[in-house]
Amino acid sequence: MKLFGSSGTRGVVGDGLTPEFVLRIAKGAGTVWDADRIAVARDTRTSGEMLSNAAASGLASVGVDVDRLGPAPTPSAVRYAGETEQPALVITASHNPAEYNGVKLVGADGIELGIDDLETIENHVLEERFATAAWDGVGDVREVGSANREYVADLLDSVDREAIADADLTVALDPGGGAGALTSPQFFRKLGCDVVTVNATPDGHFPGRQPEPTEEHLDDLRALVTAAAADVGIAHDGDADRAVFVDETGAFVPGESSLAALAAAELDAGDTAVAAVNVSQRLVDVCTEAGATLELTPIGSTNIITRIRQLRAEGTHVPIAGEGNGGIFYPGYRLVRDGAFVGAKFLELVAERPVSELVAPYSAYENVRINLPYETDAELDAMLDTAAEYAASADAEPDTTDGYRLDYGDAWVLVRPSGTEPKVRVYAEARDADRARTLAEEVAEPLREAAAAVE
Repeated sequence: MKLFGSSGTRGVVGDGLTPEFVLRIAKGAGTVWDADRIAVARDTRTSGEMLSNAAASGLASVGVDVDRLGPAPTPSAVRYAGETEQPALVITASHNPAEYNGVKLVGADGIELGIDDLETIENHVLEERFATAAWDGVGDVREVGSANREYVADLLDSVDREAIADADLTVALDPGGGAGALTSPQFFRKLGCDVVTVNATPDGHFPGRQPEPTEEHLDDLRALVTAAAADVGIAHDGDADRAVFVDETGAFVPGESSLAALAAAELDAGDTAVAAVNVSQRLVDVCTEAGATLELTPIGSTNIITRIRQLRAEGTHVPIAGEGNGGIFYPGYRLVRDGAFVGAKFLELVAERPVSELVAPYSAYENVRINLPYETDAELDAMLDTAAEYAASADAEPDTTDGYRLDYGDAWVLVRPSGTEPKVRVYAEARDADRARTLAEEVAEPLREAAAAVE
């Protein structure tokens, strides 16, 4: 696909991602969808209102009525779409920096669109095949202020509220200034937790930290956990479809470890889990121990959603899926990555034992990720050609599901282009940190040299 990547379409605002572009996406979606009314939501980014206006205009121009939800977590907008049986268009760049924004498309079934549906809309946009309405057929726009309130109520009905409340937990929460600041503080308080917060004021400049909840961005949350003697720290990304954790000592919990712990609580023999090709050995071990099957997809929520839907249509039970970045699906709840729901499911486990003990069985591996930015397609091509040569000469059989993954038994390395940013990513995992770093650098260095040699 040319417009849509592994999780919608994104770009730097004013440089590729413009109101005109969003308007065309909205016109294409409104033309393809058989819907009288479509919802529009956004995260807290400074460009969100401008781009939401463009989306609403595009939809109205093809004769579709519009529900403006305002700032909302992506899972809130997804829930609204499913409950009202109308599609939704969400203006968000998720974990990307403040200068980015983007578009996610959600079907009337409350599920982000899969690859086939995205390609259909993309073709209409590229070919400018829009069902433009006459002057007396344009859509109406109305404001809807209840989506987030109803979302929180739905969350409360979907988790073990009593077990969490009885545990008398103190939760340190960092929504990062994103859309989760509008819902997660009240949700965890209504669960009966004592909640202390940092970066809990919605602010699209993200002054407290970058939207991606990585270890290096969570120093404030780690300090808050320690200062408040909290049982757990929970952080979201910009649209709150992820949750990552800090243990009771203030130590960052790798997303791969929390995914493994959550999966171990869900999987039984005969079940299937779905994960991306950069899956950690931690989840492989959990599936093996449970007698469950692990299905791998290209990286990105779009690809995972597509595979989950295929498996469920075949009658396969998929209780959990996701990636080690905190983006986890519970398909039995909703087929959406929901940071607040994942946080609550983690609290159900923390109610029984401390976080450090909970994730200890899944802490034997070390992970390294290196991002290699590029400026031109020629640089990208040079790096990918070099990656192919490296994989062909390696002492391991490459898995080409998405990029090149090389498994060495005790460790693995993966190189692939990002689906959301102009970067080539190198991932490595091993039981020893030096081994993981060495594997990653052995791949990354020739790629850097290849890009630098491009004139």
